[in-house]
Amino acid sequence: MFGMSFPEILVIAIIAVIALGPEKLPKAMVEIAKYFKIIKKSVNDAKSSFEQEIRIAELKEDAKKYKDSMAKTQENIRKKLTFEELDELKNGINSVKSSANETLEDIKKDLGDLKPNLAKLDIQIDGKTEEITPLDMPKSQKPETKDEKPTSNLKENADV
Repeated sequence: MFGMSFPEILVIAIIAVIALGPEKLPKAMVEIAKYFKIIKKSVNDAKSSFEQEIRIAELKEDAKKYKDSMAKTQENIRKKLTFEELDELKNGINSVKSSANETLEDIKKDLGDLKPNLAKLDIQIDGKTEEITPLDMPKSQKPETKDEKPTSNLKENADV
């Protein structure tokens, strides 16, 4: 039981019979058994409390690990969502930029198409009337100025 062998138990029993006598020995055995039960119960209660505390500590440790892993996962999801939102904004900006570039290219093309026409239309400012008249406009289409004398419609039709 407590690491005692049979001869040791026999020696203790003989000393108990000599010390207590045959009349008090049964009562003493009952009292000793009660004390052993109480001690055994206390040890078992302490042992179960200790085991329960260990289980609670392990559960707390596991809960902390799960909480940390959930926090990391949540942070990763937030970062991923943030990067996705930034990518969406970047794509939107790029699409606006490309459409602006296309519009700019269209404007440059239209201006390029107009440059030869503008070169053909050398614009002259008449100092007297301050009107703009193209140089290569036919005489019949030129506007009249105050200094010029109007010509008859018959002459203009004959020239044309």
